[in-house]
Amino acid sequence: MILSTLRLKLLFTDRRQIVEDIAKVASSNGLNIISMEVENKGNQTLIYIETRGSKTSPPDDRIIESLRQIPDLIFITRINSMPLEIREKRLEVILDSISDGIISVDRTGRITFINPVAKKMYGWNQTRLTGRKLTDLPLENRDILDCLQGKSFHNKKRNIISPNGRFQFFSAGIAIEDAKGEITDAVEIMRDMKEIKELADEVTAPSQFTFSDIIGTSAPLMDAISFAQKISVSSSIVSIRGESGTGKELFAKAIHNQSGRRGEFVAVNCAALPESLLESELFGYEKGSFTGAEKKGKQGLFETADKGTLFLDEIADMPMGSQAKILRVIQEKSVRRIGGVREIPVDTRIITATSRLIEQMIKENQFREDLYYRINVLPIHVPPLKERKEDIPPLAEHFLSRIAKQVGSVPKALSMESREKLMDHDWPGNVRELKNVIERGAIISDRDIIEPQAVIFGHEIEKTIRELRSGSGSVNESGSSLKKMVGRYERDVIESALARHPSIRKTARALGISHTAMINKMRKYNISNRNSGTKQ
Repeated sequence: MILSTLRLKLLFTDRRQIVEDIAKVASSNGLNIISMEVENKGNQTLIYIETRGSKTSPPDDRIIESLRQIPDLIFITRINSMPLEIREKRLEVILDSISDGIISVDRTGRITFINPVAKKMYGWNQTRLTGRKLTDLPLENRDILDCLQGKSFHNKKRNIISPNGRFQFFSAGIAIEDAKGEITDAVEIMRDMKEIKELADEVTAPSQFTFSDIIGTSAPLMDAISFAQKISVSSSIVSIRGESGTGKELFAKAIHNQSGRRGEFVAVNCAALPESLLESELFGYEKGSFTGAEKKGKQGLFETADKGTLFLDEIADMPMGSQAKILRVIQEKSVRRIGGVREIPVDTRIITATSRLIEQMIKENQFREDLYYRINVLPIHVPPLKERKEDIPPLAEHFLSRIAKQVGSVPKALSMESREKLMDHDWPGNVRELKNVIERGAIISDRDIIEPQAVIFGHEIEKTIRELRSGSGSVNESGSSLKKMVGRYERDVIESALARHPSIRKTARALGISHTAMINKMRKYNISNRNSGTKQ
C-alpha cells in the first residue's frame, strides 16, 4: 500500500499556538508531519507543511476541510514542492552548472553532494553517489575527511589520471560548522588549472594596458603614475623620459587608454628606421612618388592615429630633417604626403619618449631646440629600477607567473638568497633586464625553487658559457650542464603541451613548430605518443 503525501500552504492571522493547532489536526487524522516551515510576515504567519498519511487517514479533501476549521485561517492551498526543496533544487542546478568540481561529505564521511564536474575529475561514473562512504570509492587523496577534524586546506595541486582522462586542478577544502561551532560537514572545491591559466591570460596580457597593470608600489613609480593619470585626458604632447628598459611604452599605452580617445595607439621606433623610410612611414606618400611605392599610395602613421595617439619612441635619434617636418605637423595639425600637395588635417595626440639627454644634444646641434620646447609640454620621468628596488620582488613573481602560464606549469619561486642577489644588482638594463634574468633562471633551474646559481646577469653569461664549455663550472648544485638543463626544460614544455592538445599536429601548431620538427623532438626525448594520449 502506497501512503499518500500531502503538501499544503496555509496563511493565518498571526497568533500563538497555530503550529500546535495544526499538529493536533494532523494527529487526529493519523498523519505524520514530514516537514514544516514557518514564516512570520508582519501580522501574518505563513506555514508550509508536508504530511504522509497512514492506513487510518481519511482522504485529502477531508484533511484539508479539518484544517479549515482552525481559527484565523486566511487561505489554504495545495503545493507541489516545499520551499526547502525548491531552494535545494535551485542550489543544485547552480552547482551542477559551474565549471568547478564540488563534493561535500557529512560528519560520518558520507557524500551529501557531488556535481558532474567532480565526478568526471575523479572518474566516478556511477549514477548515484549520494549516501556512499567516501572511503568505499577509489580515491588516492582523502584530505576532505581531515576537514571534519578541523584541518582545512587551500590551493593543493592535484594531478589525476582517471578513465575520463587526465585532470590537473587546485583543490581547497573547508569545514562547515553549526550554530554551536561543531563541525557537521566538509566541502572540497576543485578549480581546473586550464581555467586558471585562461584567467591569468586576462591578467598578464590584457587587451588594453592600463595604469593598474604597471607593477610596483615604490614612491618614485607611484609619483610617475599619479602625474601620468592626471594628464591623460589632456590633448597636449607628453614627453616620457627614462633609461632603456624602464617601461616608457607601457606608460604611453596607459595614457592613451585612459585618455578616452577613440582612435588607435600607433607606435614607431624613430631609431630603427632610416630617414627616407621613417618619413614615408610617418607622413605616407601618393601613388608614383618613388620607385617601389605602392600603386595606390599609402597613408602615414599620423593619419592612421587620427583621433588616437602616435607614440614616437626614441625621438632623440630622429634625423634633423625629419625633426623639422614633425615640428610642422605639430604647428599646422596637418600632414602632407610625400609627392603630394594636399594638406590632410589630423587630430593626433603625440607622445614622445627618449633615454637620451636631449638638453646636451641641443648644445651639440644634434636636436632642434624649437622641437624640444614643443614636445616638452608635459614631461614624465619613469624611474630606473635601481631607484625602486622594492618593486623587484613583485615584478619577479609576475614574470615567473607569466613564464609558467606559457608552458602550462606551476610558477617557480625564488629562494631567499636569490632574492638578495637580485636586490644587490645595479640593473643597468632595468625591468627588461630583470625579465631576462628571471626567464633565464626559470629555464635553467631544474627545481621548483630557483637558487642563486641560476640567477645569471647579462655580464655573467659569457663567463658562464666558457666555464660550461671547459667543464670547470656549473649552473646548479647538481652539476648539470646548460645544454642538459635546457633539454629537460624543453622536454617538460613538450609533454605539458601534448597533455593539453588532442593531436601532435595541433600541439606543434601551438608551440610554433612544424609537425616534422615535433616528431623529431619527441624521438629525441623518447616521448611516447601512446603515453601522451594524443593522436598524430
